Amino acid sequence: MHPHVHGSSIHNSQDMELPKCPLIDDWIRKTWYIYTMEYYSAIKKNKIMPFAATWMELETLILNEVSQIEKDKYHITYIWNLINGTKEPFHKKENPGLGE
Repeated sequence: MHPHVHGSSIHNSQDMELPKCPLIDDWIRKTWYIYTMEYYSAIKKNKIMPFAATWMELETLILNEVSQIEKDKYHITYIWNLINGTKEPFHKKENPGLGE
C-alpha cells in the first residue's frame, strides 16, 4: 500500500456504486441470446450458408494454428535428432566420461 494512503479511506459504504460490469452468467446469457437470434435470423432469411461459411473459416483457422504447432514440434525433434545422431525424439546420449 502506498505510504500516504490511509486505511480509513477504504470503507464499505451502502452509498458506493457497484461496478457496471455484468456478471459472468448474465454475459453468457446475453451472448448466447445474440448468437441464437443471429442463427435463427439467418435461417429465416435463407442465408444460413454465409453464416455457416464464417464458422467453417474460423474452424479452419483454428485447425491451421494447431497444425502449425504440431509442425513446429516435428521440426524441433528432427533438428534435435540430426544434432545428436539418434532416431528417438530427445534421446539423451550417455557420456561415459562423467561417471554416470
